Amino acid sequence: MMARRSLMVGFGGYLPDRIVTNDELAARLDTSDDWIRARTGITQRHIAGPNDTAVSMATAAASRALEYAGVSAADVDAVIVATSTPDQAFPATAVRVQAELGLRGGFGFDIAAACSGFVYALSTADALVRSGQVEKILVIGSEVYSRIIDWSDRGTCVLFGDGAGAVLLSATDGAGPEGILSTHLHSDGTTGDLLYVDGAVGRRENSGFLRMRGRDVFRHAVAKLSDSVDEVLAAHGLTYTDVSWLVPHQANLRIIEGVARKLELPPERVVVTVDRHANTSAASIPLAMNEAVRDGRIRKGDLVLMEALGGGLTWGSALARL
Repeated sequence: MMARRSLMVGFGGYLPDRIVTNDELAARLDTSDDWIRARTGITQRHIAGPNDTAVSMATAAASRALEYAGVSAADVDAVIVATSTPDQAFPATAVRVQAELGLRGGFGFDIAAACSGFVYALSTADALVRSGQVEKILVIGSEVYSRIIDWSDRGTCVLFGDGAGAVLLSATDGAGPEGILSTHLHSDGTTGDLLYVDGAVGRRENSGFLRMRGRDVFRHAVAKLSDSVDEVLAAHGLTYTDVSWLVPHQANLRIIEGVARKLELPPERVVVTVDRHANTSAASIPLAMNEAVRDGRIRKGDLVLMEALGGGLTWGSALARL
């Protein structure tokens, strides 16, 4: 009997209508378009409107993933949402999405691993498929970082945007080469103060803004992401030349380029959306996947390597053949 494996069969994304350019930020902050581009590669970001929520964006992305796959919502067994910006402490964003999609069975839950959330959620979903507990499962990243940003802090507010991305996984008997080959997760709680939010539901005396020591995060990011990529390739006896596409977390173009250089991957094999989306945290990888699959860059049979690092610090990688 062949081992079960998870196929990535559906892709969807949602970006709010409102676009905020660097020039718009420069009009009210001590910054400039040139300064932001040079340090981050970002030119604009999408910002949630009054009717955009973590639930509404996740639902829109999930609906598009189901449409792409030609799968009815009634056939979905579970929903996992990776988010650090839920609309409520509970119920989980996932069960709200479950209701919006009209799912009457199965289950849903959230995962909070900051910018690594999608890789963590993908790993969890893959394990559920391999165990035989689910046949089809939605994995979603949905973030509304604009609502936890200190808009007077030019060191952080220029970096982030809002959006949601979704992937539908479907079980296969593993007879073919396609599917998620493996995932590898890590965290280091001693570095938790490098990137965090200074408030929570249980600590109302704090303002709840995102805080970051950017230089330290950058230093950790390039090293840890490179190691994570080496780890997942070594697990399958592969080299950098075997990778068709690198789909990294879209935090900063300098980090993406640093990892690509270490991997000796040319720019044309790296999916980049950070210039237009900014950092959408757990939504960034599925948004990038959705774009690259739909525009024809990523095709059936391609070997795709995904990696991310976020607050915690958390980091991880995933390897999949479409």
